[in-house]
Amino acid sequence: MCGVAGLLGVDGSARLMIEALAHRGPNGVRVEDPAPGCSLGHARLSIIDLEGGWQPLHAAGSTVIGNGEIYNYLELARDHGLEGALATGSDFEPLLHLYGREGQAAFDRLRGMYALCLLGADGRTWLARDPFGIKPLYLLEQDQGLAFASEPRAFIAAGLLAAELDLEAARELAALNYTLGERTIFKGVRRLAPGEVVEVRDGRLAQPRRRPALASTRAAARGGEMELVRKLDTVLEDSVQVHQRADVPYGLFLSGGVDSSAIATVMARLNERPVTAFTCGFDAPGARDERAQAERVARALDLEWHETLFDEADFWRILPQVAWALDDPTADYAILPTYKLAQAARDTLTVVLTGEGGDELFGGYGRYRRARRPAWLGGRAAEPQTPDSQVLQRWRDAAAAPGALNGLQRAQWGDVATWLPNDLLLKLDRCLMAHGLEGRTPFLDREVAAFAMALPDRYKVRGRHGKWLLRRWLQHACPAADPWGRKKGFTVPVEAWIAPRAADIARRVGTIAAVRDTFGAEAVRAAFSGGRGWPLLFFAVWSLIHLEGAVPHDALEQAAGTI
Repeated sequence: MCGVAGLLGVDGSARLMIEALAHRGPNGVRVEDPAPGCSLGHARLSIIDLEGGWQPLHAAGSTVIGNGEIYNYLELARDHGLEGALATGSDFEPLLHLYGREGQAAFDRLRGMYALCLLGADGRTWLARDPFGIKPLYLLEQDQGLAFASEPRAFIAAGLLAAELDLEAARELAALNYTLGERTIFKGVRRLAPGEVVEVRDGRLAQPRRRPALASTRAAARGGEMELVRKLDTVLEDSVQVHQRADVPYGLFLSGGVDSSAIATVMARLNERPVTAFTCGFDAPGARDERAQAERVARALDLEWHETLFDEADFWRILPQVAWALDDPTADYAILPTYKLAQAARDTLTVVLTGEGGDELFGGYGRYRRARRPAWLGGRAAEPQTPDSQVLQRWRDAAAAPGALNGLQRAQWGDVATWLPNDLLLKLDRCLMAHGLEGRTPFLDREVAAFAMALPDRYKVRGRHGKWLLRRWLQHACPAADPWGRKKGFTVPVEAWIAPRAADIARRVGTIAAVRDTFGAEAVRAAFSGGRGWPLLFFAVWSLIHLEGAVPHDALEQAAGTI
């Protein structure tokens, strides 16, 4: 995992952009100008081929810089007879040789997480992002050409962009805790969409092509219950196996829930030595602390288990740090323990596997069960509950699924298109990259997705249980995970920590320009008095850092007073 930045069709250097992303690549920064009007920068976190995998990478007359990992690089080299042609062990080099043979069709062969720029020997230039949007890529289109980067802060640091709030995106953040689609909270900056492959011609984007993460039509999986359990076992083992490919230490984040327990179970099977796992717990009233369940799983699987605590002091210390890290913001309070876990793991691990995607692919959310019920039994669409009708309509547009899907599949498609890339995966990317860690998501794999999407509904949702088949598999593979236990959900007691200071914070936050313009003074007062102050406090600290240039500690003091 790394940081990338570049200028296409623009005279200049990517040096300032990539230096602003040095936290993403603690092993070093390289900048090359391979052609007139083209400058490429790469900040490297060394994972595979520690000596030879530096980028920009050149082979078969083409050049690539990429953020992420192409997990099937060994299979690509073997199946296409490339071994003798490879000069490095880099996971990105086979792509360059395949592009020389197949052109843009080579992108369809990739299995992994990536955001990349490829300059072909044929004179064509491409930008591409993986179908789930696990890795980010941001674009800034200007009259003189195009800039791209792994984080929007690169454009600001290089003087290419003055940070200005997009009010429509800010209102999406207020309503959903994340922003939708390609728009970002910075005017003029957009995301490359998940699965998008687009050619750049003379500094301009041509017509993009998108590859959806979920198949729109597919025959239902065949076989009885135990046959499907065996197939799931094969699919999960294959995905975890390739997601473990690394020349550096790897482990996982273990919550004690079904998804992370499933990943831990397969990792324990595949590794001869105990797998390192980290769990975050809360010592606070009202917090749901799953350390005891995580410890039971860890003992059953003989994991090398580490626990870390998150308390009120951590909240006030980490809030400004995570607001800095999330230059593309999400107000999901799960950013806080994720950031603390990354802090705890960084001295031991370089690669962390996580359970993101299990709920979306295997039907884990309660809203999926509601979406399957008829209206007269309380069924309703699996969409966000927000009073903002314009934001809701934009969500419906972003979540629109092909007509061939059934109701449950449409709900899954909607989540995979909206909050998965723009909330869950964004959180994982920024919180881990701030500490020089690579996060990998074995559920969000093309083979796992193809298997899950083809499952009949009854193997996803049955009775009060979502993820039915995954639970059934875990019942056999790791009974200590208690797969049929009631899902507890996930809470961080942020409002309890804010409450004693709520009136003063509301007064301070209400004076900050971005908050005032987005919410209005009355909404600010109502939120803090009603125990809903966290999103506004986060947004206030975020806006002071990224729009007004405050350092993180000073931003917190301005928004919340002396802690």
